[in-house]
Amino acid sequence: MKRNIIAGFAALLLLSSCGNNREILNALADYNNSREEKGYHFGDQLHLPKEVTDNAETIAISFGDKELSDLTVDPEFFTLGDNDVTFIIKTKDGKTLNQDATINVFTKNPEQNLSYSIVAEYPHDPNNFLEGFLIEGNTVYESDGLDGSSQLIKYTLGSATPSLVEKQDDGIFSEGCAVVGNKIYQLTYQNKIGFVYDKNTLKKISQFPLPNVIGEGWGLTYDGKNLVATDGSKNLYFLDVNDPSKVVRTVSVAGHTETYDKLNELEYHNGFIYSNIWHKPVILKINPATGEVVGKFDFTKLTNENNQGNSEHVLNGIAFKGDNMLVTGKNWAKIFEVQIK
Repeated sequence: MKRNIIAGFAALLLLSSCGNNREILNALADYNNSREEKGYHFGDQLHLPKEVTDNAETIAISFGDKELSDLTVDPEFFTLGDNDVTFIIKTKDGKTLNQDATINVFTKNPEQNLSYSIVAEYPHDPNNFLEGFLIEGNTVYESDGLDGSSQLIKYTLGSATPSLVEKQDDGIFSEGCAVVGNKIYQLTYQNKIGFVYDKNTLKKISQFPLPNVIGEGWGLTYDGKNLVATDGSKNLYFLDVNDPSKVVRTVSVAGHTETYDKLNELEYHNGFIYSNIWHKPVILKINPATGEVVGKFDFTKLTNENNQGNSEHVLNGIAFKGDNMLVTGKNWAKIFEVQIK
């Protein structure tokens, strides 16, 4: 009888402990869900609910191979945008509890809505499924995609007729491009390689494997020191221009209330990176040092007037002619020069 009483008491303690653990995890889940949309800023402290702190011996946040015990949003551990983490709670009764969470980190300052006016229009070949777009002087370099019809072309602004064309092999899907000196660097979509061309002849010089961290090739630009690439995520990848297979650093992009993923075509100008978002008629102005979106252009009207009702004919071309921006899109019949106000 005594043995049964002891066993029953032990079972009661076990049930009580299990119930307490569930209460801790439920409280933590409710807290994380309530904070996910509001997000945090760098330097913020995570104030976890009493159900967690009163029962915890230690609390840590795991980032895979890194762990943070100070519950502060430290830029050494967190990036802008969404951070997938695991809370590790060691309870006062010796249990270890784990719970996955997403911690969103946003910028303290809201991005500006940037205004512009259209000052000129130029022809663009509507057959071109544009992926990469840049201009030097009056010469446009354009990388066009799709399997079986990918190409790198060169033409004079104001003429839709190419002066040079370099066709890609079947099975190659061309993506973003950037000029560095007398070379053009070009990404491919899912082929996991990039190409280097002679800028003057468009003849291929060499190729290189994309870094493993870049799942797909999307946009490309040059900031005067590094190539900068996108892969459809929230990240800007800074690549060694002498070895584009090497990632020098990675910067995540976010604004005041949202993470910006699907970053696509890129252009570097006067200290900022400009990027469109795939399937959204906007262009972001990004501080490349921090990933902070400082401004946003809305090209909804222009996109609706030029996509011929096809949702795939998205805004997808950014270049700079002096301080004016050139914008166009996939299969658009025009390039627009806009003056930034």
